[in-house]
Amino acid sequence: MAWWGDADETRVLIAPDHDTNGNGSGNVLSLRHPKTGNKACYLYFDEELLELHWFKQSYGSWFLGDYVCEDGRLYTATPVDPVFILLPIFDEARMKKKDDPGKFRQLDEILYVQGYEGYQQLASIAEKSMQIVCDFKEVGSAKFFRLNDSKVLRWLSYKVSSSCNL
Repeated sequence: MAWWGDADETRVLIAPDHDTNGNGSGNVLSLRHPKTGNKACYLYFDEELLELHWFKQSYGSWFLGDYVCEDGRLYTATPVDPVFILLPIFDEARMKKKDDPGKFRQLDEILYVQGYEGYQQLASIAEKSMQIVCDFKEVGSAKFFRLNDSKVLRWLSYKVSSSCNL
């Protein structure tokens, strides 16, 4: 069972403070880590994707009102740009071969990753965020996407230069 599977257990989570105008619930998603390809946990909350990490000291507890969280685990949720998470699956989906830029595919085809149903819940942010690194065509009411290497490089350059200015 995954570490988030036991809903009866109280946990300490440090996450960004969200506006109370949202619906107040989020979904824990299992997605592939973009670097390793291993299963990683993310929290999808109010159109924002947060990466979940946990930390445990050898000895420690948390006092939460009248409750004691005995194992001392601490979970953090940090915002992550969804483009980083989606790049590997968009790269695979285009089926690029040498000089051929690859195929245009519909978003639901791209987001279907066997064993990782969480990608399908990201359809709304994927459509918005991936337009910056993809070529897309509209045929009737359907949109088709294909990752564009030059757009990816421009986006990565922008990310690096903006992080250096922090």
